[in-house]
Amino acid sequence: MDSPHPRIVSTLGSDVIGSLQSLVGTVVIAVFVITFVVQAFQIPSESMENTLLVGDYLLVNKLCYGKGLPVLPYQKIARGDIVVFHYPVDPKQHFVKRVIGVPGDRLRMISKKLWINGKPIDEPYVRFLEPPNGRDPSSLFRDNFPRLDLYAINMDGKWLLEMRKLVEDGQLIVPEGHYFVMGDNRDDSQDSRYWGFVPRENIIGRPLLIYWSVQDWDHTSSLTFLDRVYRVAYVVTHVFQITRWNRTLRLVH
Repeated sequence: MDSPHPRIVSTLGSDVIGSLQSLVGTVVIAVFVITFVVQAFQIPSESMENTLLVGDYLLVNKLCYGKGLPVLPYQKIARGDIVVFHYPVDPKQHFVKRVIGVPGDRLRMISKKLWINGKPIDEPYVRFLEPPNGRDPSSLFRDNFPRLDLYAINMDGKWLLEMRKLVEDGQLIVPEGHYFVMGDNRDDSQDSRYWGFVPRENIIGRPLLIYWSVQDWDHTSSLTFLDRVYRVAYVVTHVFQITRWNRTLRLVH
């Protein structure tokens, strides 16, 4: 028996198919963007203060260095760039630091002052918490780098052996295909001084935008399920109070 309203049935079927096609298209575009174009990251530590703060949420440009789609024109990684990368010691973790040395650079630090290729470098973005050369031996290693006569407690053992082969005339030579990175919060940053270079293939991209920034936030990873539910509920009900509006939608330099 023919349908009493064939035109209505046909229209409904077309609407459903059209909606499904639109949904699939949206999902495909979203997956493409997340995979190749931008990715969201969260700042969990103080190592990049005051440039990036704990509670900043970033959109990272993954195309700028040709990581996602190598066929497109891309920028060279330059000294001074802020980059997001896979931590070489544990690639499952993502770090964000500033590129200090590019391949071929010879670098050293003298009483916290950075020298590259024999010239002192002005770093207006750097934050210091302590006076130079404190009594703690770890600060001597941190502030006068490279030091082959000192061993920092939190230093990677493999890096110490590798560094010995790359120091010449008191300067560390950055090898081809690698980058030396440090945090802007120079006295409180686990960076290349302690675990070595970042290989080119580990670099994901460059922070583009702080799309949201939140204050007074507990970033402890070992939270119970109920703690997480409470935290989400707190954010939803206090979003206007905890948002740092002066940092939200700010470009990262």
